[in-house]
Amino acid sequence: MSDLCGQLIDGRYELLEKLASGGMATVYVALDTRLDRKVAVKIMHPHLAGDEIFVNRFIREAKAAAALSHPNIVAVQDQGWNQSGIPAVFLVMELIEGNTLHDYIFEQGALSPAEAIHFLMPVLSAVAAAHKIGIVHRDLKPENILISTNGRVKVADFGLAHGNLIGHTLTAESSVILGSVSYLSPEQVQRGVADTRSDVYSLGIIAFELLTGEKPFSGDSPINIAYRHVNDRVPAPSSIVSGIPETLDALIVRATRVNPDERPRDAGEFLEQMRAIQVELDPKRSQLSLELDLPPVVIREKSRKTKRVSSPLKAMSSGKVLPMKSSTGGKTPKDKPSRTTGISTTAKRRKASARVRRNRWIAGILALFVAGGIWYATAGMKGGVGVPSDLVGMSTKDATTALKVVGLDATISDQVFSEIVPKGKIISTDPGGGGKVKAGGMVSLVVSKGPERFSVPTVKGLTQDAATALLQKNSLNVGNVKQTFNPTIAQGIVISSTPAAGTSLRRDAQVDLLVSQGPELLVLNSYVGKSGDQALTELTNAGFVASTTYSYSDTVAIGAVISQTPDGSGGTAPKGTKIALVVSQGSESVFVPNVYSFTEAKATAMLQDLDLKVSVKKIGTRANKTVTNISPVVGTKVKRGSTVTITVG
Repeated sequence: MSDLCGQLIDGRYELLEKLASGGMATVYVALDTRLDRKVAVKIMHPHLAGDEIFVNRFIREAKAAAALSHPNIVAVQDQGWNQSGIPAVFLVMELIEGNTLHDYIFEQGALSPAEAIHFLMPVLSAVAAAHKIGIVHRDLKPENILISTNGRVKVADFGLAHGNLIGHTLTAESSVILGSVSYLSPEQVQRGVADTRSDVYSLGIIAFELLTGEKPFSGDSPINIAYRHVNDRVPAPSSIVSGIPETLDALIVRATRVNPDERPRDAGEFLEQMRAIQVELDPKRSQLSLELDLPPVVIREKSRKTKRVSSPLKAMSSGKVLPMKSSTGGKTPKDKPSRTTGISTTAKRRKASARVRRNRWIAGILALFVAGGIWYATAGMKGGVGVPSDLVGMSTKDATTALKVVGLDATISDQVFSEIVPKGKIISTDPGGGGKVKAGGMVSLVVSKGPERFSVPTVKGLTQDAATALLQKNSLNVGNVKQTFNPTIAQGIVISSTPAAGTSLRRDAQVDLLVSQGPELLVLNSYVGKSGDQALTELTNAGFVASTTYSYSDTVAIGAVISQTPDGSGGTAPKGTKIALVVSQGSESVFVPNVYSFTEAKATAMLQDLDLKVSVKKIGTRANKTVTNISPVVGTKVKRGSTVTITVG
């Protein structure tokens, strides 16, 4: 493709310099003249612009990335066709200045477990966000993971992505051609189908390469590498590099299993397990992290000045008491002698007023009361015994003993519950402490039965009404009632109580109930004839447990669902129901290819790629033998697994 630098695309994007070029498109650094900012513009090669499949894939990349909003995914800002100037299908993305993860691995080699996890977490977070809305990347590799100059990790190139938001997948052949074979999952190589577990496999290979500095498989050709991904088991990273934690080693081994069912179901599960390992390696990581991979921002703590404390006020007085001065200069006037008049004092007394006479009556009555009290205390209670004042809090035995010492008897008049006085201790006496009882008299004791408590009965398995009645019968009340779906307990039945059965509570305490709403029913649709990847993703996201098996079919296209159990015809099924999908592997029959004049090895490989068995018959004495005969003849339709005999000579 010719250099388009200097061209103005769509009357808006001025191409400044070529950034990268691939088999499908060229990426340019461009200036968005409308918003005056730099962007990345991907322009499809002209010879592909007329191919509807490639154009659709190009548009699909825009839709895939536009459907995602995540800080670790390269944002797509625009897409269109250049109407003025050079015809071009283009895609506008945010410009990431930096390098790829491939460049970083090439420069640094194997990373430590902590460093590897540091790079993996934002990648896993980004892919998990895509999986959450049903989008599968299908082409994860270090070249598609960008590291900006400020440390932000970005996942790019959703060109092979697919999902219900962006349409159907590519064919098996184009997937293998376009994908990077070193990171392709076995099912992509064999059947051209992929789901979230295929992305998990690719992420596992990337993790392997980060930890070891090399890919797990190498070969002379892409076909050889793909063959090893299908037939060989990815080794544990610890077999190449020592010092890798067992949990991390085991997680990568699990993520790269040949059988998709043995891997984490999606990047979200992979992320959670990786986060647990990260916390295990560094407990400080236990706090919530957004995994944006941004450099930490230092926040300076505001200076805090010590509050001033005012000094205590000084005493206003001097502490000295000054004598009061009289108006006579401090001299006390002397009493003057009274004059004698010669008249009798008695004769001089005035008659008492009514107020004085009333006060005298009140004083007399009070004197009588005081005199009566003195008599009662001395004569009236003559021979009485005082009740000890320290009986409260004693045990019944100790209180009885203390009363007998002073010649009194004890009787228990009542037993009551008490939150304060322990069980078996005296709460009060009658008479109280210090009161008088005749010798040999009886003192009544009120004894504590301890705190009043009621045991929470077992309400699990009862209806809500029955549980309420049983609690009230035990002097307890129903508190909050929470309902939840439960696949095994019928609707309206109590699952548990809080506090649990057997717990002791005060009278009228509240007991919360958890009541079943029965199994959660979900709409179950039929996916027969639809994409197996779509069926697996949607059923899993809906809450079903979906599994996939594969079978040959002459009528159902490769990758489509042949049958589904339960079939799901718009009905409902409980959440967690197991759904079995049978996906087509394509036709069970193949045509015998023309391998005349091929060497024995090359002919055998081609026939085996078609799942045919090969029988070799050798004739002649030539050193370089080639195929001279084929049975059945070329073009014959035979079933996979059939034997084809070749004669070499």
